[in-house]
Amino acid sequence: MTAARIKSNADTAEYYFEERCHVVECWNSADDAQTSIARIRVEPGVTTRLHRLRGTAERYVIVQGRGRMQVGDIAPGEVGPGDVVFIPADASQRITNLGDGDLIFLAICTPRFVPECYDDLEPEAA
Repeated sequence: MTAARIKSNADTAEYYFEERCHVVECWNSADDAQTSIARIRVEPGVTTRLHRLRGTAERYVIVQGRGRMQVGDIAPGEVGPGDVVFIPADASQRITNLGDGDLIFLAICTPRFVPECYDDLEPEAA
């Protein structure tokens, strides 16, 4: 991408993702393959599926709510507004909403998120 751009997300629809969260793709374009930004919403009491992003690092910027973040072999830690979590490429991860309201965060991926990089690490229920 070589030209400056402003992208309005006023009409960008939220969708439910199988990871057990709701997503708004704020910025994800092949024109800017270096980065994508999504707004993620996790409902109260929900834990996202254990997963990893192959070849893609992530940063979670917590905007609202309280959660417990698990990344790789590191002991889970609590997160809240203003906290940033760095998730290395290929690291297993999941987050639990610990609050009574929605947990909302920005997920910033480098390179940009593409569905092919998503690996679900949770076995299906028997």
